[in-house]
Order: sequence, then C-alpha cells, then structure tokens
Amino acid sequence: MKLELSPLEARILGCLVEKELATPEYYPLTLHALVAACNQKNNRDPVLQLAAADVERGLGTLQYDRKLVATYAGVGSRAVKYVHRLLETLGVDTPELALLCELLLRGPQTPGELRGRAARMHPFASPAEVRTALLALAARPDPYVVELPRAPGCKENRFAHAFGPLPDVPAAAAPRAAAAVPPGPPPDSGRIRELERRIAELEAQIAALRRG
Repeated sequence: MKLELSPLEARILGCLVEKELATPEYYPLTLHALVAACNQKNNRDPVLQLAAADVERGLGTLQYDRKLVATYAGVGSRAVKYVHRLLETLGVDTPELALLCELLLRGPQTPGELRGRAARMHPFASPAEVRTALLALAARPDPYVVELPRAPGCKENRFAHAFGPLPDVPAAAAPRAAAAVPPGPPPDSGRIRELERRIAELEAQIAALRRG
C-alpha cells in the first residue's frame, strides 16, 4: 500500500503509535491528549504548535479518506478516543512499527539513533538488527522506508519513511580550490646577466687551479 502523508498526518499517526507502544495505559487518545502529544518538545523534529482544529482536520482525512485511524468508545467512556490502524493496513510487526513511528516523529535517522530512540517501544539488540528490519521495510513492493545517501560529516547512512516527499540531502561540500599564488615580479634581466658573469669567472678560476 502506497501512502502519501502530509507532515500533519505523519505527526498524528506517529503520536498514536508512540502512545500505544510506550504508554499503553493512556491509549487510545482523546483529542486533547493527541494535541498535547503532537506538540511535545521532546522526541519530535520539528517541534510543532498545532491547534485542536488542525489535529481534527488531520484526523478527518486519516479516518475517512485513508482509513488509517478509527474512533474507539470504551465502556463508560464519554469522550471520543482515537486509535491507529497501521498494523493491519501495512502488515508490519511491532519492531517494524516502532521504527516507522520514530521516522514519522523525528525524520531521517541512522540505525544507531533509531535503536536508542525506539527502545522505549521495542528493544533492539544491536544497530545491525535495526538495519535488518529497515532493509526489510525498504524491500516491500511499495517501500515503507528508503535509505538516503550519506550526508557530509555522517559516518552512517540515514533512513527516512517513504510516506511522503523525501528530504533533501545536502550535497558534499565542494573541495576548496588551491589558493592561487600571486605572480612575482618579472625577472631582472640585468641581475641575471651579472650572476652569469660571476659564475663564468668562478668556473675560469677553478679551471686555472686545476691546471696549476
């Protein structure tokens, strides 16, 4: 399934997945709780300041157009709560969902970064295990993630979710051209002739010493 999410939709889905996996006791989320989750300052890049109307608009598209969100009415619950439907829609497992969640919330990251940040939702034994899961997501008929070219100054390639426009990768800095050496003053022809004359005199003196 090929998804094309807006940044708002990606943030809403990421927050729903995060709360389900990291703090299941507070899941499903009310609109108020979801707005607060979308506007968190930690574990978010970029940090947003969304109004309830913004989140409601995103929820409407996700629920009615994309079928990725549903409402939940628990026993005795008066407030409408929201759940995501990514597990059944995308056909992923929990480790893969945790990685997609981090990419939705924080953008492109390396396997090492993802391992540390996703640990609150699913523990990974090593960055290699994270990379294996990412490559499996990238190998889908409609890839869920994409491996980006290595950015200047980075030791590892980063991965991004493929549910929207891919981020721009800064080109490697062009090597600096060697500083041009300013041309020196033109040679002094008179000085050159004087040096040649002195060399000739020295050679003549050496020759005379050898004959003597």
